[in-house]
Amino acid sequence: MLDYLIIIAAVVFVLGVAINIHEFGHFIVAKLFGMRVEAYSFFGLGPRVWGFKRGHTDYRISAIPLGAYVKLYGDEATASLEGGESEGEKVPESELYELRPRWQKFLVMLGGPFMNILLALAIPFGAALIYGVPSMPAPIVGMVSPGSAAEQAGIKPGDRIVGIDGVENPTWENVRDNAAISPDRDVRMKIDRGGQQMNITVRPKAEMFGGNAIGDLGMVPDIGVEPVQAGTIVEGSPAESAGLQIGDKVIAYNGKSVRNSQELTMQIRENKDTPAKLTIERNGERKEIDLAARQDSDGVYRIGVGFGAAAITTRVPVGIGGAATFAWEANMRVLRLTGKVFGQMFSGERSVKDAGISGPVGIVRTIANAATGTDVVASLFSLLAGISLSLGIFNLLPIPLLDGGQIMVLGIEKVMSWFGRTLSMAVREKIQMAGLGIILLLMVFTLFLDISRFF
Repeated sequence: MLDYLIIIAAVVFVLGVAINIHEFGHFIVAKLFGMRVEAYSFFGLGPRVWGFKRGHTDYRISAIPLGAYVKLYGDEATASLEGGESEGEKVPESELYELRPRWQKFLVMLGGPFMNILLALAIPFGAALIYGVPSMPAPIVGMVSPGSAAEQAGIKPGDRIVGIDGVENPTWENVRDNAAISPDRDVRMKIDRGGQQMNITVRPKAEMFGGNAIGDLGMVPDIGVEPVQAGTIVEGSPAESAGLQIGDKVIAYNGKSVRNSQELTMQIRENKDTPAKLTIERNGERKEIDLAARQDSDGVYRIGVGFGAAAITTRVPVGIGGAATFAWEANMRVLRLTGKVFGQMFSGERSVKDAGISGPVGIVRTIANAATGTDVVASLFSLLAGISLSLGIFNLLPIPLLDGGQIMVLGIEKVMSWFGRTLSMAVREKIQMAGLGIILLLMVFTLFLDISRFF
């Protein structure tokens, strides 16, 4: 029961913040321009269910559980979706949205996506300032799993990756990302072995994570020797059942010395649920613990331990400039990967189902996995940043009802004004309803993709 409450709270937090920061963007820009805001629905569209009034604005919860909205006096194009037309209160013309210059309307529409993108930048920026940025290891192979895609391609420990899929001198993150978006697809790679360069083709194996296929090379970088110490232990996990304690230092796994947490994680995943022996050091005394990994809902085998010491030693403190650079690069990385995936989809290299497009069920499932895994706070904030970025970019698409569609209508009105014409309210309402139809079709389609992944 507690797990379900945690999942519900996580879903409300992530989606509630991502959606409301968007609406707050519209709200605050309208207020800055002196426009009167009739209603701010924190949750839902349509008729008012509950709320309270402060000043001229009714803050409410609405009946149809599809997002949220801000309604401005004088903007009746979406009145049918926002609880009806404005009341008969006499409003000064200077406060009406409809009578404002188009550039002000444009900035009001842009306010929502801007706040989403700002939040997506602020989360990694804040994390970088507080915790530092990850120290990315050099693209040198430290360990290759038996039977993996890397082994089949002839990659060996000590090989330096100097090129992948057209990217020269890649970071390890580039290597991992290019493999992740290419499950069961050939990836060109150039490696340096003892000063001799050679071109190879590797085919990342498809692994299922949260219903999506992710390419896995089956190798980890050489990050040297780091202390592997239990920083957190998940309640009810195999590690807790076996008696592992916070502060225990892992020395070996199945008799093989452990050099760092990445190697240990890979060994656990390879061993799956086969019983294993973990050699630890506790208060200067060595002990052996018998345990077996358990498969989580995302298909990955884990023992339920967060290795705190290793996480600390792989982060580098940065100032404001370094944190800003990290936040920008983190978001650009997401956009580049998304662009590559959609490029594969439109070129026929990847099916729509395998493109990782998620609808309501998929998003809730992803949040639920984060809420029940390790390092919950970091996972949820990372998801919030990703969802906020997606919401901001998606809303800029020129689809009626979305902000991009509203901006498109403003552009059409501007062109029509050159010829002394304008869009009637009836036409604008029809455009918005057509947009609603497109959005509903997209929701049904993504819902179908979500459900199909269960089978």
